[in-house]
This record gives sequence, C-alpha cells and structure tokens, in this order.
Amino acid sequence: MTVHPAYTTDQLLASMPLAVTLGVRLDSAEPATVVGHLDHSAALTTLGGALHGGALMTLADSVGAVCAFLNLPPDSTTTTLESKTNFLRALREGTVRATARPLHTGRTSIVVQTDLHDDHGRHLAQTTQTQAVLRA
Repeated sequence: MTVHPAYTTDQLLASMPLAVTLGVRLDSAEPATVVGHLDHSAALTTLGGALHGGALMTLADSVGAVCAFLNLPPDSTTTTLESKTNFLRALREGTVRATARPLHTGRTSIVVQTDLHDDHGRHLAQTTQTQAVLRA
C-alpha cells in the first residue's frame, strides 16, 4: 500500500465519518493518484440489488476529496463546489474500485476525475468534481 508520507489512510478516512460508516477503504493515497474501494453490501443497495448511486457517489466523492486535499497548497483547505457523476452500469456483487486523478491543480480550484470500475475492469461510473482552494 502506498500512502502520502504525511498521512496514513486511517487518518485520511477518519476525517470523513460517512465514508467510514459506509465501508469505504483507501488502498493508496498520493497526490497524483488516490485509489479506494467499497464492497457490495445488501444494506447499500437500491431496487434490484444494485449498489445504490448514493453509495457510489460517496466512494467517488471521498476518494476525490482525498486527491484534492493531497494537492492543496500549504496552509489551505478545500470544499466541493460541484460534483457530476455519469452512471454507466450497475454493480450487483463484488467490489467497486475508485481511482482519482487531478485534472487541474490551481491557486483557487482543483478539479479531480474519479473513475469507478468493477472486479472485471468494467467502467461503472465517472465523477468529475471541482474543489475550491480556501486559504487560511
């Protein structure tokens, strides 16, 4: 597991209680790429047994937020301005994996793209979020 030297995955997740409650896990966390996953659970499904879109968005938002956080300038914090998700297919079993990469890291905003895939590498969803850079 690769983790940014200043933080453990547990420290990063602890700042997001909803993600912890839903079962989001971080596999690696570096400024260039953050990877996490969420296991399918009957408690997180919608009609037909598919993983609920809200659970998928929580995974994407959480992994994307860590990516934005790791790309912040010193003495800054971040907040989400916009998040857009395209759902491409359902997950009815297994694990969904999220990979977040920065598309833009500027002085006032950070844009992150997070791709969600199933155990077979099929693209489940894509989220693009814009984070504001808030100076202390």
